[in-house]
Parts: sequence; structure tokens; C-alpha cells
Amino acid sequence: MDEKIQDVLDKATDYSGSKKRKIGKGILGVVIVLLLGALGLEIGNKDVDLGAVLDGESMSDATIVRDEKGNLGADKDGNFITRTMRDKMGNEVPEGQAGAKYTDEYNCEDFGTQAEAQQFFDKAGGLRADTNRLDGDKDGEACESLPKGGS
Repeated sequence: MDEKIQDVLDKATDYSGSKKRKIGKGILGVVIVLLLGALGLEIGNKDVDLGAVLDGESMSDATIVRDEKGNLGADKDGNFITRTMRDKMGNEVPEGQAGAKYTDEYNCEDFGTQAEAQQFFDKAGGLRADTNRLDGDKDGEACESLPKGGS
């Protein structure tokens, strides 16, 4: 039985022969690598917006957010919501900027007033993209327990 297995392995790794055979094995190898990558993402429960990756975003920035039920996050136009680095004012900023975090990492405790939280909430997409649940009762007002204050 071991000889049969070794024979199959030898044939599978034998790249001699016709050009058609070499191309076929190369394509098969690429397909296997892609399937293993997809399996790894599925096991890790991680989804990536391939369009964003092809546009030059990093894998971490192109990671699609999930809602509390595990569904893929999408905006009202059906575009996937990916992780975005933001400052406390809600502006998109480059990765590595001091004091910035991913949108889904902000909590009400990160803001001093409700007005600051509201500004962030609105710039980050409001109700349709509230991945960090700043608006627990979904009335459009973020972090209602914070002091009102000015922005």
C-alpha cells in the first residue's frame, strides 16, 4: 500500500512531460492555495473585502465588520463595511496616527461629552454603521449617558 501512495505522490510532483501538463498542475496548485486560504479565513471567522485589497488596502483594513448576529456589515447601498482607522473626531486617518483607533474599538468611555460622541458617531456612519453600538437604543443619539456639553 505504501508503494501505491508513493507512486501517486511521485506523479503529483513530477513536472516533467508536456507543457499542457505543467500548466494544468500550476493552475491546480494555485486553486489549492486559494482554497486553503479561504478555508483559513472561514475557520477564523474572518471575511475580507477583496475589492478593497485589490485597491491597495491592507488585509486588516479590508476586514469586513460583522454585526452582533454575525452577519456581514453592509451600508444602505450594499457595500461592505470594513475596519477604518479614525481619530476621536470621527475623521478617517492613516494607520499609526497617535490616538487613533479602528472605528469598532471606540466606546462611550472614549468621549468626554455626548456631543463629542455624536460627532464621531455621525462621521463614522451613524446607525447604519454602528459596529461599536454607541447608540444602544438605536434612536440616532450616541452615548446618551454622557454629559451633553458642546463639541
